[in-house]
Amino acid sequence: MVDGAGKIVCEAKVASEPETLAAWFNDAGLEFIRIGLEAGPLSQWLHAGLTVAGLPAIVIETRRVEAALKAVTVKTDRNDARGMAQLMRTGWFRRVHVKTLPAQEIRALLTGRKLLLGKLRDVELGIRGLLRGFGLKVGQVSKGRYEARIRELVLGHPMLEPVAAVMLQARASLRAESGKLHRMLLRIVCDDAVSRRLMTARRRPGGCGDLQDGDRRSDEISTNPRILG
Repeated sequence: MVDGAGKIVCEAKVASEPETLAAWFNDAGLEFIRIGLEAGPLSQWLHAGLTVAGLPAIVIETRRVEAALKAVTVKTDRNDARGMAQLMRTGWFRRVHVKTLPAQEIRALLTGRKLLLGKLRDVELGIRGLLRGFGLKVGQVSKGRYEARIRELVLGHPMLEPVAAVMLQARASLRAESGKLHRMLLRIVCDDAVSRRLMTARRRPGGCGDLQDGDRRSDEISTNPRILG
């Protein structure tokens, strides 16, 4: 903590827990103008806890902090904390928008779904790569026919058949679990007015907003450059 003149009023080492930090700030018996948190994995959680406790916490951009602290010759956690306190005093920082808790929850759902879908694709491509080394080509096949095609190719092979069976079991588990997250996402989308409106848009062969030749508004849009499909 520093005062308006930049003098260190108090400093301590405490756990990175919202309750612990809030108790330490409140026990100091001081009035705070700003409490800065550098953007990171825990910053949103800490910001929410300190805000609930009635403290003026903000999250600041990492790159601006890093550029300011480059002038510090001895890099330690204490010196970094002192440097950030001076940034809070001078106002030489860039504030970062903190998402609301519902937005963070939806982001966690999207991230988990994307991760499972990526692993599912990796397993499918891995199976294709393993079989290709033995001259077994899967070819173009639908998702529903994929497992049957793999079992057909490895049937009777003493090594590939059990290996493929294990990998197909892993694929089935990934499909089932990613499907659960996908259905959770659909339930959220169905309750959101903006998402439901976007789902009513017709898909075009040329991509989003690319009008077909027979569209009755094609002439109007092509002659007005300010209107975007």
